[in-house]
Amino acid sequence: MNENKKMPVKRLTELAMLTAAALIIFVIELRIPDLSPVPGVKLGLANIITVYCVYRYKPWETAMAVGVRVFLGAVFASTFTTILFSASGALLCLAGMIPVSRIFRKLPIWVCSIIGAVLHNIGQTVAAVVYMGSFAPALYLPVLIISGCIAGAFTGLCAQLTIDRIEKRRVNDTTKHR
Repeated sequence: MNENKKMPVKRLTELAMLTAAALIIFVIELRIPDLSPVPGVKLGLANIITVYCVYRYKPWETAMAVGVRVFLGAVFASTFTTILFSASGALLCLAGMIPVSRIFRKLPIWVCSIIGAVLHNIGQTVAAVVYMGSFAPALYLPVLIISGCIAGAFTGLCAQLTIDRIEKRRVNDTTKHR
């Protein structure tokens, strides 16, 4: 690897801590009883970290953090289907959110998060159709899209509040040191 392409230790540490936080949130959310009889309806609270990373880090750094969380989440959930569904959802989510966040810079973060949540549900549904060899999982898609919009709005608002708070703190810290 070229010397000037190495990631600074501070940035790598931040990503590792964000990944750990997302993993902890994911594991805690696994313990919450299902909110709906429809498979796949979840709050997706770990995606607060994903949305935050989309807006604060480079695309490859975000993908790295999400990939590690998906892999370790599957290890902790101890099922192959967890990695299959999480990876397919995360991949499609990032494939949509990263370009949207870069092209439409004035778009509110919560809107981008909704787009990501809907794409995540579509990715998981496609994985379920392929895994089961049946189109039956696609029947859940309307409910998943509605729940994804609600969860995406919530996680996006949480990410926006986090970003705003960190920015405010940075401004305050900068003015104190002058």
